[in-house]
Amino acid sequence: MTELLFKEEVYTIVGAAIEVHRELGDGCLEAVYQEALEIELESRGIPFQAGQALPVFYKINFGSVGMLEWRRFIR
Repeated sequence: MTELLFKEEVYTIVGAAIEVHRELGDGCLEAVYQEALEIELESRGIPFQAGQALPVFYKINFGSVGMLEWRRFIR
């Protein structure tokens, strides 16, 4: 079995996203989730660049009713 790259980093980022979803729930605008996630990442000391277009390695969907959906893509 192949070892996942950036396993701990992804775990930490998804944890931040789960916390945002726990606090806001579903139904907010994307901009609200983006700002909340930026605040959460900053509070956890996770470096990020807001609004920069990067290749997608994972997808987080805050709009799901009752849960946060995320997928990790492996190239």
